Amino acid sequence: MKKGLWYAILAYIAWGLLPLYWKSFESLLAGEILSHRITWSFVFMAIFLLLSRGRWPEIRKIATNGRILLLIGASGILISSNWLIFIWAVNNGHVIETSLGYYITPLFNVMLAVLFLKEKPTGSQWLAVALAGIGVILATIDYGRFPWISLTLASTFGLYSLVKKRVSYDASIGLAGETTVVFPIALAYIIYLHAAHQDSAWSLPPLSLIMLLLSGVATALPLLWFAKAASRLPLSMLGFIQYIGPSITLLLSIFVFKEKFSPVLLVSFAFIWAALVVYALASMKVSRTAAAKAN
Repeated sequence: MKKGLWYAILAYIAWGLLPLYWKSFESLLAGEILSHRITWSFVFMAIFLLLSRGRWPEIRKIATNGRILLLIGASGILISSNWLIFIWAVNNGHVIETSLGYYITPLFNVMLAVLFLKEKPTGSQWLAVALAGIGVILATIDYGRFPWISLTLASTFGLYSLVKKRVSYDASIGLAGETTVVFPIALAYIIYLHAAHQDSAWSLPPLSLIMLLLSGVATALPLLWFAKAASRLPLSMLGFIQYIGPSITLLLSIFVFKEKFSPVLLVSFAFIWAALVVYALASMKVSRTAAAKAN
């Protein structure tokens, strides 16, 4: 359990610091950054699985199952969309909105569970959703526009989680499958940019270019750490730890990227944080009740 805690903390710190990583490529188009991220994630995972021969029977089993392949394709498109919006938002001065998006993702998952998994949230969980809704409305008033970045990030990652919940497979195999699905599109886009003399990646300074080539490692490692944490920790504990990521991102947006953080937005986040506390306490109560019944 102690090892699982460290894996979880490492994963969420890495995810929280990712805006710093993508900011170093802000001279590139978001689509070009995404294409390289997908390409080098595919290469990294291919090498990783080639060295992990014990997983080949599971890979063959998945490769011959049409339903699982369809779900992997859907999850690949959803997570790529999430990555594209996140990268674009970071490099266009909307880091606060990305933080808000990942704060409300767990509460968006409650809505998906009701709609698609026929789960019945408790009154406290519904209260959390209502508080989060007030926070989003206040953020909309403050921005003067619909917070589409936050809600799109929450919805794409929520739907991605829902799709993955429909089937169980190893995290490394899942990421390999998801990147395999979108890899041809990413490679085609890189080739198109090069042919049209619109690519900028290869003219980056050597250190930045090396960092871009390592984007596959930066993508895969936190996910693998998270998978190890999830297998060792109770879901309720992971629920608390997951807010490390957007909290780091929020602090970066204010103190490093100097984005505007108005009093109204502070109140909006206060509602979101209150919703998360209510949601976390309610989830812990449900977990304890289930454990008591099991015993």
